[in-house]
Amino acid sequence: MSLLPITLACGPYDRTRALADGRVKVAGADLRYLTLDPEEIFFRMVTHGEFDVSEMSLATYLITRDQARDNGGGAGAPFVAIPVFPSRMFRHTSVYVNRDRLPGTDGDPAATAGALTGATVGLAEYQLTANVWIRGILAEHYGVPLESVRYRTGGLNSPGRHEKIAISLPPSIDIPPGRTLSDMLAAGEIDALYSPRAPRSFTTGTGSVRRLFADTRAEEERYFAATGIFPIMHVIVIRRAVYETSRWLARELLTAFTAAKRIAYDDLARTAALPVSLPFAREEYERAVATMGADYWSYGLEPNRHVLSTFARYAASQHLIGRAPDPAGLFAPETGEEFVI
Repeated sequence: MSLLPITLACGPYDRTRALADGRVKVAGADLRYLTLDPEEIFFRMVTHGEFDVSEMSLATYLITRDQARDNGGGAGAPFVAIPVFPSRMFRHTSVYVNRDRLPGTDGDPAATAGALTGATVGLAEYQLTANVWIRGILAEHYGVPLESVRYRTGGLNSPGRHEKIAISLPPSIDIPPGRTLSDMLAAGEIDALYSPRAPRSFTTGTGSVRRLFADTRAEEERYFAATGIFPIMHVIVIRRAVYETSRWLARELLTAFTAAKRIAYDDLARTAALPVSLPFAREEYERAVATMGADYWSYGLEPNRHVLSTFARYAASQHLIGRAPDPAGLFAPETGEEFVI
């Protein structure tokens, strides 16, 4: 029996490593795993549809579905997702400010965040999933109204970046040609920056740039305790033409990704030898389980319904999509039901 050749583009994650190195197989498929950075994957998949299966920004996936619906495409959206989330991350750590423009209030996170009201904020792309989460969290939990912030868009550490797909942006101003958001933040030409990647002016700068929250971990743990949300960044999508001819693939991919994640959990729990070059990896794993539950990086619809509903609500309130979809409709139906013997 011949196997279906499938090319998967995904990041270099411990939870997918067993797929990349062949320890976990996708039943019925001959999987070729391309390890690429997310920005490259998204651009190549959205622009050229280069891969059969890929990691995809959750925001981009929702926007492409919404645009297909608005254009009368209905089920003609270019991608079909499965409820596998290769990237999740708390994003309180992804807000950077100029120390002089927003000096902060030690010990009072709400007052510190509230200083963003009326600020000028840089964004590499308005539609980035991380930025949707940041704007939503700041508005809902810290009282920073969406309309109170002025945006400037452009490249983070290199000039010339643009939105990967066409969207209707709120009033914003492109930064001058040749400039970067990182340099403008360091110079105080913008007050703050929302960015999943750290700006160079923070990692190698002179100290003029700091994170908004002094203790991001404490703030993120408080957020999880209050909401139960571990923010989803990326989802796995199948190019629609591949899905329509091989609908069985959705379920088999979900099964394989879940098996690979189980191996990653087991590695983190090892006591004989450290699986990663981090002295307290096992202790951190145990702390995460105690705080967030045994399957803290859950796949599937039901464990993530609240997370997905919240993100969809944020995306709609920020006018990236017309209305928030029911999370159940976001994924291939084959991944939502189990057979019974």
